[in-house]
Amino acid sequence: MSIKPLSLSIMLVMIAACSKTPETPAPVTAPVVAPVVAEPVIATSPIDDAVAGAWRSEDDRSRDAFRHPAAALEFWGLAPGMTVLEVQPGAGWWTEILASYAKANGGQFYVTAADLDNPELSAEGRKAREEFAARFAAKPEIYGNVNLVNFGAKSAPLPAATFDFILTARSTHGWVNGGVADKMFADFFQALKPGGILALEQHRANEGTDPANEVTGTSSGYVMQSAVVALAEKAGFKLEASSELNANSADTKDHPFGVWTLPPVARTRPYSEGADAHDDKFDRSKYHAIGESDRMTLKFRKP
Repeated sequence: MSIKPLSLSIMLVMIAACSKTPETPAPVTAPVVAPVVAEPVIATSPIDDAVAGAWRSEDDRSRDAFRHPAAALEFWGLAPGMTVLEVQPGAGWWTEILASYAKANGGQFYVTAADLDNPELSAEGRKAREEFAARFAAKPEIYGNVNLVNFGAKSAPLPAATFDFILTARSTHGWVNGGVADKMFADFFQALKPGGILALEQHRANEGTDPANEVTGTSSGYVMQSAVVALAEKAGFKLEASSELNANSADTKDHPFGVWTLPPVARTRPYSEGADAHDDKFDRSKYHAIGESDRMTLKFRKP
């Protein structure tokens, strides 16, 4: 039987197709993925964390540039686990930092308050103590237990050998003016454990200033650093270190309403005319340009 030409051609094509080596498939290229770059981790200290706390108001934060809280506490030697006492807290600027630090770092926190054992304590003083206590008791998750202790010109001694760290800020001039500075420093000395720290900040008068001078002396809110050191050493403390952290060379210390002419108080009339007395014509610009006062920053230790 003969094969038709067309059929033979088809068979040859099929044989040729079967005899071809299969083509290698093109390699699959994985997509190029950019490497993930991790954000840098910025290490913070427990003190930094307390200073950066979201619970602090913007007004309080704005003063950090003048008061240098983190650097000051590092200088003074605040450490986790300490039992801390803050003296005369005022509106609580330091309290918000120190109480939260103690809560977060295994410490205990105390603060001085109006002396309830003083029969001369005014109703206003008692109310202020209650309001301060209520404010910090309302947020135990942040501040922990804020313990109040009686304190004043006639108060009983503070608990003996109890504290690792005592902070007093901008109060010494008032004790000197009131004639109770020796009592206060003696109280602090016996209240600290051996090796305990007295951290002190105070508006600084020029050396050689007459304390009786109402413009530049203690009634103006300023005290000579040598006088403060002498008071502490008389009580038994040893000056361990001093810092110029809170120095301000622009502060001339001769302001019409004492240190309170400067921020943050920024008085425009004498205090004798009332705590809220204000003179709209008083030019504050010069004093705002100076900023907050020139201050000593001292670290004392109980031997």
